[in-house]
Amino acid sequence: MNELKSGHIVSLTVLEEQGSRYVLTNGDSEIPLNQSEVAEPLVIGDQIDVFLYTDRRGELQATAALPTLRQGEYGWARVLKVTREGAYTDIGTSREVLVKAEDLPALQELWPQAGDYLYMTLRVDRNGDLFGRLITEEKVNELYEGALEEMHNQNIMARPYRLLPVGSFLLGVDAPYRIFVHNSEMKAEPRLGQEVAVRIIDVKEDGSLNGSLLPRKHERLSEDAEKILAYLESVGGKMPFSDKSSPEEIQDMFDMSKGAFKRALGTLMKARKIKQQDGWTEIV
Repeated sequence: MNELKSGHIVSLTVLEEQGSRYVLTNGDSEIPLNQSEVAEPLVIGDQIDVFLYTDRRGELQATAALPTLRQGEYGWARVLKVTREGAYTDIGTSREVLVKAEDLPALQELWPQAGDYLYMTLRVDRNGDLFGRLITEEKVNELYEGALEEMHNQNIMARPYRLLPVGSFLLGVDAPYRIFVHNSEMKAEPRLGQEVAVRIIDVKEDGSLNGSLLPRKHERLSEDAEKILAYLESVGGKMPFSDKSSPEEIQDMFDMSKGAFKRALGTLMKARKIKQQDGWTEIV
């Protein structure tokens, strides 16, 4: 009889019902399964596919919620929360999976946040505890999808999987394109797992891509518009200044003329970044 191990998906038989849980067996070992884990009641003799994991006491448990990731398989896992221990991720089961702090960037401000996604697989330690293992560059070289020349100058959504002093490596969200963005092509370094829009600036012979996180020249905001947008972001997204404000108010607050202020507001409204109402300006 095969040994039951944490991190495996197995087919087990319902042996009996005990209060609010079922007892499953492979004919040799017995594993509990909470009734809340199944959509419909089970009866003795039913077979069910379950995912095995160890609880905090080190005891083997079963869940009917099968994971979206398995050992040796890579994919995106959503970050649920971040603590000093690292990033806890959702792999589709009732068990959160930790990516340890030691596997995250040295700078904590580059750690993922809740809602970001990490490209990873499952690993199981000698105690049966489940952890997330981030994809390595070697594995990316095996898995990435080659891009066509037609992708040049297109925008695609991607997420960083590796951060280096020289730049960031990303994988496409909808297809695993491998993208490198040099530091000169970004205003600020993205977080690990943060979803960003990348403009493709070069398609290399091996099908990998070079990208940019900077807007195209005609899409870039003026210095005055950037200044106003930065102020709005610093005060919660809303300010009591508009194109109806007096020249004196504008000069005191933004150190620019009313004409320059109105042009900057026009640029931001045309870009659909702000709106004005009742003398107030706020971020859309």
